[in-house]
Amino acid sequence: MNTLLLVLSLILAIVSGWLFWRVHRQQKVITEALAESYGPDNTRDPEMLLTLRVRDPIALAKRESKSARMLADRLPVMVQRLVYQEVMKELEIELAEREIDVEMKLEYR
Repeated sequence: MNTLLLVLSLILAIVSGWLFWRVHRQQKVITEALAESYGPDNTRDPEMLLTLRVRDPIALAKRESKSARMLADRLPVMVQRLVYQEVMKELEIELAEREIDVEMKLEYR
């Protein structure tokens, strides 16, 4: 019985040592990766993004389109998607007329 406990204790000690070594190694890798990626420091300017949210896309769709009046109650997700796509197209046209170079994309969150 004592031999079994001794063997189990030895196995647990070896596994614990191996896990400690892996954690220590992982911490070194994380530290090196943060150093290479220029980490969260104040040396870089933050990237600026403009976010646009239509407050009531269903009401806008109903106001602007006859077909949206019928579809809005039955397919609200599709109508919202179409509203955002249309707003994006109109913004691109307006910005192109003013010769403002922009990159626009529609993100789903």
